[in-house]
Amino acid sequence: MLRRQLGAELRRARERAKRSVVDVARSVGWSESKLSRIETANSGLRQADLERLLDVYAVAEPERARIIALAGQAQQRAWWEAYGDALPDAYEALIGFETEARSIFTYHAQLVPGLLQTAEYASAVMQTLVFSRPELITERLAVRLARQAVLATDRAARFWAILDEAVLRRPVGGADVMRRQLLRLVEASDRPTITIQVLPFAVGAHRGMEGSFVILEFEEGAADGPLVYCEGMTGGVFRTKPADLRSYWMSFEALRSAALTPEQSVALIKSAAEEG
Repeated sequence: MLRRQLGAELRRARERAKRSVVDVARSVGWSESKLSRIETANSGLRQADLERLLDVYAVAEPERARIIALAGQAQQRAWWEAYGDALPDAYEALIGFETEARSIFTYHAQLVPGLLQTAEYASAVMQTLVFSRPELITERLAVRLARQAVLATDRAARFWAILDEAVLRRPVGGADVMRRQLLRLVEASDRPTITIQVLPFAVGAHRGMEGSFVILEFEEGAADGPLVYCEGMTGGVFRTKPADLRSYWMSFEALRSAALTPEQSVALIKSAAEEG
């Protein structure tokens, strides 16, 4: 996220200087693709190169010092980068976006959202899904549990989850594991920043039948606007086109209206836990 913010800052500085990518690349002796990769956070940036760009853009203090400080922060490794090859690229990007999100809205059709999973529930899921490289389970489990800190910090993101009733009824890991997972959901719903709704079977056909998705929103002025993350069997996909965002927002609002109220949902979750 910091690298993306740095790239956005440099792009804005270039635009304020009324310089094109082609023009700047020629001035500093780079290829156009190198400058584009820096602005889109797909390439790192050495201190000397940053200084050259700031000179070309005539960036003065204190703006210059702020951008240099941001570049220093962007070079620090995030905690999840230590897990390297254990994480797919899209999943690693999702973790970064979660740490910066102001609000997270999600619909889940099959499983409890990762940010609300217990360790034993998550382990049962991974033992089923991470079949190609079972040695990755321990590392991915550690990452999943560490991710949950975004909901427990002083500046915790607003988290709104809509769960299909199937999520409550599928005994992942067995009856005991599922009962404890359901009780975790009840406990989480007590937090002021977390809202959980259940979409009951009685609703019938609905706008979420094509699959689960996550909508992330960021603070005003952030480098990134709202985006949608959809996870598939072979990896996750981010969607940022305005038309796509509108479609997912309309779907989420339709699901929110069709779902049980938060109070009714907690009552149903408690009932499912008792039945289990």
